[in-house]
Amino acid sequence: MKKSIIFMLIVFWAGWLLATDENLNCFTIVTGKDATADGSVLLAHNEDNRGRLLVNIYKVPAREHRRDSVFTLKSGTVLPQTANVPGLLWLEIPESDFADTYVSEYGVAVTSNACLSREDKPELFAGGIGFSLRRLVAERAHTAREGVRIAGELISQHGYNSSGRTYIIADAREGWLLHAVNGRHWVAKRVPDNEVAVIANRYTITAVDLKDRENFQGAADIIEYAVGRGWFNPQKDGEFNFARVYSNPNNFTDIKNVLRQWQGTNLLAAKALKLEDPLPFSFKPRRRIRLNDLFRVLRDHYEGSKYDSSNHYKNGSPNSSNNRTICTETTQYSFVAQIRGWMPVEISSLIWISLRRPDSNAFSPWYVSMGAAPDGYSRENADSALKNHFSPLPALALEDAGHAFNTYAKISDVVDRQYKVRIEKTQKVWRNFEDFLFGDVKNHEKEFIFLLKGNKPVARKIIDNYIHGLEYRKWFLASELLKEFRK
Repeated sequence: MKKSIIFMLIVFWAGWLLATDENLNCFTIVTGKDATADGSVLLAHNEDNRGRLLVNIYKVPAREHRRDSVFTLKSGTVLPQTANVPGLLWLEIPESDFADTYVSEYGVAVTSNACLSREDKPELFAGGIGFSLRRLVAERAHTAREGVRIAGELISQHGYNSSGRTYIIADAREGWLLHAVNGRHWVAKRVPDNEVAVIANRYTITAVDLKDRENFQGAADIIEYAVGRGWFNPQKDGEFNFARVYSNPNNFTDIKNVLRQWQGTNLLAAKALKLEDPLPFSFKPRRRIRLNDLFRVLRDHYEGSKYDSSNHYKNGSPNSSNNRTICTETTQYSFVAQIRGWMPVEISSLIWISLRRPDSNAFSPWYVSMGAAPDGYSRENADSALKNHFSPLPALALEDAGHAFNTYAKISDVVDRQYKVRIEKTQKVWRNFEDFLFGDVKNHEKEFIFLLKGNKPVARKIIDNYIHGLEYRKWFLASELLKEFRK
């Protein structure tokens, strides 16, 4: 009996570790504005979560709240609501605490990657904060820098209630990485304007200088606390290195995380690195970054390298290969936010979204200012979605043919079954579609700029109709691909 209990415990913990491991696969790139071809800040992200899930896209309308309005955290803690909340584009995975992305009409984008910390004595107030953090940043921040400050204050006040995470917060001027640690410690660093930062699922900020307020923010006792816990000894260890000091050691050195960060860096960097070289917080790119450069990275499986264990797809789908890839089995959505400060506010934030795996689906543009998401891209309205976020999804929701995500999920599943045979056809269709979009969006934006100088309400309707039309066109192409593969 005792042996059986021990065996069951081992199985339970092995399963728990596997589930945790599978959730640690998000991947993000953020560029400075001088590192891109058009002067925009680009934020690229693959959101990875285990299981057959659903992704909804909502346009949350701008709001004016009464003075006595409140915001309630998941824990039940009540915070005063801000008077004015901008409209938000919200990518939601129901039932998940840490899988959502927001981009506000102020042009502030926030997404995240799990990064395990070594903290085992977190200080939390009334359950701490986790799920609501990015929503509050999106609602309250007018700039990325302000978003970092707001996130840091919330973590300091309430305590972060997960092992650790990196929040990537960007606007048209700059991008930041904020490392949150379980409890009340955090640090953030600005990405230089002419550089690019790549992050998998490990902390990347090394040296910290909180006196340099232009480039750093953080908890004032970040070093003192580490010394007190015995994690850092200035006499023995030399310069303080946040990533090494605060990371879970196994997570920090895990080849599955190191390899993806290394690959993403080498695909973009001016100088190639060896796998054993220290990976930088940020680097100068070999050329100014374009949208399709980031599309390519988000689709990567180490093709053409010795780490491609699929052997040019002869061994099956690269999404479930031995080496954890950037695009992988658990990728639920992918996007590149193109944030452009010189454009009219109605078209300044353009988010290129691919639902489910980006290797087998296309990126298409969404303006944050649009009035509503196209029909079929969400299950309910934005208010009820927030209220019901943690309610179990009806089983039929994952089979609903009227929900666009399910079509794109089926494309990924069908392609994976015969990857070598089907991926070439699929990528040809989507490559042609994206090539068309690059020129078509550019031409239409000239028209939009002209129209917005006249009748703005009418112009906004025209812009919405254009984006909706592109999405329905993509959905139609996906449906046609499915029909062809079923013949």
